[in-house]
Amino acid sequence: MEQAKQVGVLFICMGNICRSPTAHAVFRKQVKEAGLVDKINIDSAGTHAYHIGNPPDSRSIETAANRDILMADLRARKVEFSDFYEFDYLLVMDDHNHQLVTELGPREELHRVSYLLDFAPEVGRKDVPDPYYGGPQGFEQVFDMVEIACANLLAHIRQQQGW
Repeated sequence: MEQAKQVGVLFICMGNICRSPTAHAVFRKQVKEAGLVDKINIDSAGTHAYHIGNPPDSRSIETAANRDILMADLRARKVEFSDFYEFDYLLVMDDHNHQLVTELGPREELHRVSYLLDFAPEVGRKDVPDPYYGGPQGFEQVFDMVEIACANLLAHIRQQQGW
C-alpha cells in the first residue's frame, strides 16, 4: 500500500536561529507526542542568509531545554523557491518575513503562506516578536506564543486530514 504524502510545515523567520527553530522544535515535540511523526514533515528556514549552518541561538536552546524541548540539532538555512512546492504550510513570524516570502514564491503557491499566529487568535497579535536583541523574558514570551499556535496548528491539520 502506498503511503500518503506527508503534510509539510515550514516555519520562517529572519535568520532561522530564534523564532522559526523555536516553532520547529515545539511543533516537532507536539507531533511526536501525538504519534504523527511519519505523517508530518517539519522544517524551518530564514529569509536572510546570516546564519546558514549554525545552530539556534543559545538562549533559544536554553529556554527550550527548560521546557523539555530539544533543538540543538537544528541548523539554519535560507528559504528556497522549492519550499513552495515541498511544504503545505509556510508559516512566517512577522510582516517583513511575509513580504519577503511572498516576493520569493510563485504566485500560484502563495496560498500556502500565512502567519504562525493566525493559528493563535487568543494571543491577540499577528507578529511573533524577535527576541534576539532582548533579554530572557523575550524568549519565554516567544515560546508561550509559539506553543499555543503550534498546538492549534496541529489540531487544524488533524481536522483537515481526518486524523
